[in-house]
Amino acid sequence: MDIKRSLVLLFSSYGCFLFAQEKTIDTVYVFDNQMNKVKLFHKVNTITSEDAEKNSTNLSETLRFQSQVYIKENGRGAVSSPSFRGTTAQQTAFVWNGININSNFLGQADVNNIPFMGFDQLDVKSGSVGVIYGSGAIGGTIHLNNSLDFNKGFHTSLFSEAASFNTYNNFTKASFSNDKFSFKLSGNYSVSENNYEVPESRNYINLNGKYSNTNFNFSAAYKINPHHQISWISEFFNGNQHFPVFFDSQTKTKYTTQNVRSLLVWDWNTSKLNNVFRVAYTEENFQYFDNIENPKSSGGTGKNYIVKNDFNYFLTPKWNVNIIGEFQVNKAEGYMSGIKDISRNIGSAAGLLRYFATKDLRFEAGIKKDFVENISSPVLLSFSGNWNVVKWYNLNLNVAKNFRYPSFNDLYWQPGGNINLKPETAYQFDLKNQFKIADVKLTLTPYYIRITDMITWLPSNLGYYSPVNTNKVESYGIDAQMEYEKKFGKHALKSNLGYSYTKSMNLETEKQMMYVPLHKFFGNIDYRYDFMKLYVQGMFNGLTYTDTDEKRSAALESYFVMNAGISGTLLKNYTIGFKVNNIFNEIYETMAYYPLPKRNYSIYLNINF
Repeated sequence: MDIKRSLVLLFSSYGCFLFAQEKTIDTVYVFDNQMNKVKLFHKVNTITSEDAEKNSTNLSETLRFQSQVYIKENGRGAVSSPSFRGTTAQQTAFVWNGININSNFLGQADVNNIPFMGFDQLDVKSGSVGVIYGSGAIGGTIHLNNSLDFNKGFHTSLFSEAASFNTYNNFTKASFSNDKFSFKLSGNYSVSENNYEVPESRNYINLNGKYSNTNFNFSAAYKINPHHQISWISEFFNGNQHFPVFFDSQTKTKYTTQNVRSLLVWDWNTSKLNNVFRVAYTEENFQYFDNIENPKSSGGTGKNYIVKNDFNYFLTPKWNVNIIGEFQVNKAEGYMSGIKDISRNIGSAAGLLRYFATKDLRFEAGIKKDFVENISSPVLLSFSGNWNVVKWYNLNLNVAKNFRYPSFNDLYWQPGGNINLKPETAYQFDLKNQFKIADVKLTLTPYYIRITDMITWLPSNLGYYSPVNTNKVESYGIDAQMEYEKKFGKHALKSNLGYSYTKSMNLETEKQMMYVPLHKFFGNIDYRYDFMKLYVQGMFNGLTYTDTDEKRSAALESYFVMNAGISGTLLKNYTIGFKVNNIFNEIYETMAYYPLPKRNYSIYLNINF
């Protein structure tokens, strides 16, 4: 059997999209080529565009109800940040088509300023993949992925939704492809007065809570010949958030942002070799208004120029080497922040060696060195093993060393920035145990994370806050997930239930970290009969401390929130749906003093041609 045929059979048996499967490449092109390799060795939860429609308000709602991520939100649609396995938002990497898009200034991303309706797939990965995705990928990564089909002709769709609190959400998409060319165009506009009330919680009214955002996506790919392809994707986002106030007499504030992302890719594929060369440009602009009637009071512009090459080669059908090189120029200029025309060069070189011992046993070892201007960074290491022990049991081990270098605000904010900061370093492992019995898949993953030189902003002797390397943090717990899918005649049932236990402690105080619930549960159950669909979803969050002293009186009480929806498809192309959120009128907060809405409704129309 020749090498090319061996590779096709080998990776077909793993269900993997790699260069050896040329027929798969003819069908669909994925911009993040590493994601499918990650899935060979790590548990990744995938949220499809259809799943995302259940929580179409924003990305915060989608992650809250369909993943194990804890989302802290300052009121619906306002500033929102994620937490994986007891880590912080800065230790969570958002990855857009293979490119890390965390802010240069904050080192994190605002979940509600990430447009998610334009993506074809959302992947949520708990645990480290820092050798591949870089600084900040400590607690986990959230992947916003686009794909392009070939030989599919012309398709168009429209999603239009009207919801409580004068909320309107509209999304349209058009695509065309033949055997050599593919393109996709999409646009999204969302707006809400967001004026909900929760009288049971300190007579709360979400004053000045309105928001709006506009997003535009364009992507295209052209096959030059069977071995070479050029692809391009660009995204433009404009967001406007008014920050809630507690009284009419308070000064109203707002925040606006404009983001641009563009990626050009050249793929070179043969039976043994795959090389992906990327050139990317990302830009973030933001303005803060401490009075919405006045000009901006602060702001900034960050620009990233990125060149990245991903070389993948099969030495033999069992041995695969992957070398990733990247160079970035990060630029930033702040307004009223003391950050003056800063530029930072960052380079990295990573190597991964994969060994496919048998169809059921495979290993991956990785090493990476980052070269960050004016910052000493550690050598990163990783090891993964995946073993199908028996037909019904899979064992997966992951061990990694990762890091996060300081953001521009950490280093240069005035007053307070600290140019002597060291990067955070993390050591972690998890052990996935997956059992499959009939149509039920049960996954149990204990994990451990230890972080040193944690960057924390603390009060200084001069009366302002300043970041220092201080805490050692230890997080451990277990992620559990049960998946079930069954079709019988015109009936189809699918469920996805998840539970997380998270103990995350500051080792100096031996207290639980802020905004890390010990317990979180989420569940989604979907039922389909012929042209009708019904779903129910729920989310439980345990007691959550809001300070560093485990003060019980200041903690967020546990809560359980349930949503449901029903839809029907008429004449094959028209779907009408109705959703009820927070059915039981639960009073709950994910951020102290900012309750989220009680029962609310939406109706939507989805047209596909």
